[in-house]
Amino acid sequence: MLAAATGAVAVTAPAASSAAAPPAQGVSVNALPAGLHLVKVMHSILGTHEWYVQTHQGVPVLGAYYVRHLDLSGRVTSVTDGRKAVPATLAATPRVAGTAAATAAQAATAKTAGTSTSTLAVLGGTGARLVWQVRTTGDHGTVETIVDATTGTTVSSRSLIKSVDGRGQVFDPNPVAALGNENIKDKHDTDQAVLAAAYRRVTLTDLDASGYLHGSDAQVINRVAAFSPTHTFVYTRHDDRFEQVNAYYGITKAQHYIQSLGFTDINNEAQKFATDTIPDDNSFYDPSNDTITFGRGGVDDAEDLEVVWHELGHAIQDAQVPGYGVSEQAGAIGEGFGDYWAVTMSQSNSTFDPACVMDWDATSYTAGPSHCLRRVDGTKTTADLDGEVHDDGEIWSRALWDINQNLGRVQANKVILESQFSYAPDTSFKAAANTVVATARALYGDAAARVCAQAFRDRAIL
Repeated sequence: MLAAATGAVAVTAPAASSAAAPPAQGVSVNALPAGLHLVKVMHSILGTHEWYVQTHQGVPVLGAYYVRHLDLSGRVTSVTDGRKAVPATLAATPRVAGTAAATAAQAATAKTAGTSTSTLAVLGGTGARLVWQVRTTGDHGTVETIVDATTGTTVSSRSLIKSVDGRGQVFDPNPVAALGNENIKDKHDTDQAVLAAAYRRVTLTDLDASGYLHGSDAQVINRVAAFSPTHTFVYTRHDDRFEQVNAYYGITKAQHYIQSLGFTDINNEAQKFATDTIPDDNSFYDPSNDTITFGRGGVDDAEDLEVVWHELGHAIQDAQVPGYGVSEQAGAIGEGFGDYWAVTMSQSNSTFDPACVMDWDATSYTAGPSHCLRRVDGTKTTADLDGEVHDDGEIWSRALWDINQNLGRVQANKVILESQFSYAPDTSFKAAANTVVATARALYGDAAARVCAQAFRDRAIL
């Protein structure tokens, strides 16, 4: 879940003078414009390089620079002028305090809540203005937010993290779906020739350049974690690092999909996860520490992206509704949504028995011929409620699947995700269903609302 934006704030005053700092000994000052402040001198084989920041009334101008390159004799050989236009009449006294700017910045960047530093600056060029440059550093790195020092409005925000792309090998969504083959078996985690065609080479996006599977959307926390200085994570399933790569890819893919639908604040964080850590044929999401744990019993659970996406479904709901799932029906909705989220994510890359949930993981405990943990196209209604959340979740997942099949994947998922923001932690089937219908009407009109209402009537929820 996203933490509240809190933390210490430091405020930096402008320099006492707009005059350039004294140059290093032996460095020429010929033709140096006024209002520059020396920030760095570097020495190379062929000479010296002076870097200046432009200032206005002692306040630095963001992104404005002036560079002089000198040869070994101290002669200026070239200049790079990156100064920006600033009206001489622009006042350098803020009306908004730096602490207030930091509060505004933290509210805008809750994902990176932590310690903030506010520095008075000038945004030069067209529409030049006095601003606070706020840098907020937390668990997800540093975000720079520019806040207008006169009005207190947020001008812009950007992450300062240097991210990289890596390469990995995964199953997407799993070998059964990828190969259309219900007969393959786990065989104690062995590498098998029949599985070779199921592997896919993919780009692992948003890595933080540490060499580990740490990114803006997912972070492995295994004690023994995959590491590659070249960001190349290509393993086969017998290597436990394969599951780390698979889960990282699946969680990141899901977050990218959520954002493609227009949502920027649904579990928008580095979701922590651990793979192959328990011997059970089970996986779970723990809201107390916002962590997903994948078991290694039977098929290693993180080999099947539908398991990954099911557990991520719980994290999604927990992020949208703090403390979600405190009633039996709310818990059943959680399990039903998890199953639905697994199959709708698979829709992007597989057409094999799309209503079957976790058809690779289930090969270790189902006899066949079709291997499914559960299905989202079952016939249960509220007349079949038995008080067990996974069983009762099949009622909810069928309703969501019908909405998907009648509205289409994109519209259905926008409706479903948007509606969940308005669920109560102890919601009932009926209350949640009415929320979905109202959301469909608000987003797409009466026809979409009727589709959703019919799906819930078919399950005797409405």
